[in-house]
Amino acid sequence: MKTKPPNSRAFTLIEMILAVGVAALVLAVVGSVLFTALHLRDATQAAVDAATPVDQALSVMRRDLECAVTPTNGTSKVLSGDFRVGTLTSPGLNQPVAIEMYTATGALRDNAPWADIQKVTYELRDPTDRHAPGKDLYRSVTRNVMATTMPEVDDQWMLGGVQSVEFSCFDGSQWSDTWDTTGITSVNTNLPAAVRVRIQLAGNNPATTQPIEMLVPIDSQSRTNAVLN
Repeated sequence: MKTKPPNSRAFTLIEMILAVGVAALVLAVVGSVLFTALHLRDATQAAVDAATPVDQALSVMRRDLECAVTPTNGTSKVLSGDFRVGTLTSPGLNQPVAIEMYTATGALRDNAPWADIQKVTYELRDPTDRHAPGKDLYRSVTRNVMATTMPEVDDQWMLGGVQSVEFSCFDGSQWSDTWDTTGITSVNTNLPAAVRVRIQLAGNNPATTQPIEMLVPIDSQSRTNAVLN
C-alpha cells in the first residue's frame, strides 16, 4: 500500500524573490529618509554655528548702548566721557573706530580696582588670516578711565567676516551718521534718543542682501544741557 505524503507548504522561489525585493525597497526608503534627516541636521547645525557669533556680538553691543552713560559737558569729565559716532580716533588705538562711548557694563571684581563705568569702542581691523573674507569686528575696552597716563586697552574679538559696520543716531526728528558731544564738530550735548546698528557681512551683495540691523533705544538722558565745570 502507498502512503499519502503529509500535507506540507513551502515558499516558492518566486515568493522568496518578491520578499527580498520588498525588503530591499523598504531598506532603500529608510536609508533615504535617514540620509535626508542627517543632512538637515548638519545644515541646521551649520546655520546655528554661523548665527551664534552674530547673536553674541549684537547682544554685547546692545547691552553697551543700553547702559551708555550721559556725557558730562565742560572740561571736568570724571568717570563720564563723551559719546561719539563716526570715523574717529581714540587714544591707545592705531586704527579709526566707528563709535566711542562710556557705558556701565564693567564687571566689578574684588581683584580689579575699577568701577563699572568703562570706555568702549567698536572698530574693524584686518584679519590675521589674509585669505579670510572681510574684516574682524573688535570691541576695545578701557577700564581705568581716570588714568593720568596712556591707559591699557583690552581688545576683544567679536565677529569675523564683516564688510562694514555703521552706527546712526536719532535725535528725535532725524537720523545722523555722526554724533559728537565734545562740541568740536557738532552741537550735540546729550545722548541720542536711539542708535541704529547695521552690519554687512563679507560676501553678501548689498544690492540683494539686507544687512543685519539692530535698533537700540537710549533711555538714559541728562536733564539739563548746562555746562558743568
